Amino acid sequence: MTNIKIYTQENLVQSWIERYQGSLPIFCCVLGFTDTCLIPGISAAGLTPEDRKYTACADAEFLYYGAKHQAIYPLPPLTAGASPVLISRAVVEELKIPVYLFNAGLNIVPNAPLIDLGGQAARCVSTGNAMEIATVKHLLNQGLSWGSQLSADIGNGYLVLSECVVGGTTTALAVLTGLGIDANNKVNSSHPICNHAQKWGIVQTGLNKLDIFTDPLKLVAAVGDPMQIVVAGMAIAASRCRGVLLAGGTQMLAVYALIQAIAKTYSLSWQPEAIVVGTTRWVADDTTGATVELARHLSTTNSSINWVTEIPPLLATQLSFADSRYPQLRAYEQGFVKEGVGAGAACIAAYLSKNWQQEQLLIAVEYQVQQLMNSLSH
Repeated sequence: MTNIKIYTQENLVQSWIERYQGSLPIFCCVLGFTDTCLIPGISAAGLTPEDRKYTACADAEFLYYGAKHQAIYPLPPLTAGASPVLISRAVVEELKIPVYLFNAGLNIVPNAPLIDLGGQAARCVSTGNAMEIATVKHLLNQGLSWGSQLSADIGNGYLVLSECVVGGTTTALAVLTGLGIDANNKVNSSHPICNHAQKWGIVQTGLNKLDIFTDPLKLVAAVGDPMQIVVAGMAIAASRCRGVLLAGGTQMLAVYALIQAIAKTYSLSWQPEAIVVGTTRWVADDTTGATVELARHLSTTNSSINWVTEIPPLLATQLSFADSRYPQLRAYEQGFVKEGVGAGAACIAAYLSKNWQQEQLLIAVEYQVQQLMNSLSH
């Protein structure tokens, strides 16, 4: 069995895979923060609200340096499972994939080499005033600039655009809803059973403070997070000449919708066939969400402005931890964590470049877990 499965736009995804088979990507991780993550129970990416303040810092440090590095910000404790950055790090370390870390708007600066985009951490979605519009416009321009620059430097490869934003599935729900897409009860979460009612209540509180949207940038400023606008800009620019793998589940479906809305509103050229969305089967097959259904219905909007018309091409790694010797990894099979820091896309990249299947991926990820446990015991 192949390590990947195509869920939508099969011909387009197949063509994309054939084009980039044998190529290595550049792995970008865009880091952001939203006060939404401090709401008790909203996310399992950190045991407490205090832990979640440091999740992005810890993930960035681990992604860049690995387990042998003495972490300033160690990976936070989780309800169950282990950070998905273990998966991403396993691939970028083994395949020697270059990693770029972008600070789109963080509350705390990680101890790792960062490209600072001059953004700001977002206020809670419920405020209806997450960011200043000037900041959002600035971040879009930064994304467009870096997307052009990185795609020019990559030869025949492609860009993996990943994220680390705790609480990001809630901001994704807010942006999708604001774009007129019926996303309620369809997004995912790091919980084994998605907390749909809690997310919807927060999103409705924020959106009810606003007028009808005629500008997607104002929507992001109202209820979004800084990662979304940066990745949208990077993908738009990079798609003009290179492939883009949007690395994530619900969050990247929201970015894909945002790409279309921004491109239409501001008459920006982009190439839809160059962009695919890659995630994990834990997201794609999550019975407490509806990722694939959401992707297929992304072009059906409830708003008078029909911004979104393209169905995102969606594929997912079929990596399983059912046979792992580590309970932290087996927890993924119970629905914990699921995705993050480009974990699914990293596995897809390993398949594309080295034809890695289940066995190689599991060995590489378990090695990271062992290295981490060794470093914690010293």
